[in-house]
Amino acid sequence: MPIRVLVNGALGRMGQMTVKTLESLSEFQVVGQTNRADNLAQAIQKSGAQVVVDFTHPSAVYQNTRTIIKAGAHPVIGTSGLMPKQIKKLQDECKKLKRGGLIAPNFSLGVILMLKYAQELVKYFPEVEIIEMHHDRKRDCPSGTAMYTAEKLAEARGRRRMVAEQHENIPGSRGADYLGIPIHAVRLPGLVAHEQIIFGDLGETLTLRHDSMDRQCFMRGVVLACKKVSKLKELAYGLEAIL
Repeated sequence: MPIRVLVNGALGRMGQMTVKTLESLSEFQVVGQTNRADNLAQAIQKSGAQVVVDFTHPSAVYQNTRTIIKAGAHPVIGTSGLMPKQIKKLQDECKKLKRGGLIAPNFSLGVILMLKYAQELVKYFPEVEIIEMHHDRKRDCPSGTAMYTAEKLAEARGRRRMVAEQHENIPGSRGADYLGIPIHAVRLPGLVAHEQIIFGDLGETLTLRHDSMDRQCFMRGVVLACKKVSKLKELAYGLEAIL
């Protein structure tokens, strides 16, 4: 039997591509396409969706995820904007219900590989900064991917960066400090999704860079998540949890 999937945020660019991709695969049946004007809980119950993919808005993602969980479906969350405390609350809810789900800051396999090697490099090059670049219609900054990158780097580094006292002539010119790692956000037309992780040491720098030129690169991860999420017993954070 095909997996019954509802796509929330189906009119957006990621939502449209997700619907098109899932409809092309025999393993899935798209049983619902909802947007902010729809009652998500009712749509899940009426359609009998087993999995709900959410590509909506940062301001709505927390409540949407709670709604999906309470309605009895498995959430696959691609919307950015969830903060660590919110993720922890959602994970606690899923743990009580023994319901699997996934929050993925990024669905690109290339990004996951970049993070894998970045966590090794930061042990030797602890001085690191992040530049993330996205299209000018992206609502939140820094991106969920950049924040997730900083979390992974800080965890692997094991110690905070020691920086000489600095004065910003213009507040914010050094970027946002997240877990001791500066993040610089760029928003311009012509971009899709790009990230650089720059490591520095005496006399040298080393840069990891990932470029998403087409949103199609995220679909392999979305498909994989929809296939595997129902087998989980908890709300996982990061696509690597199911690889």
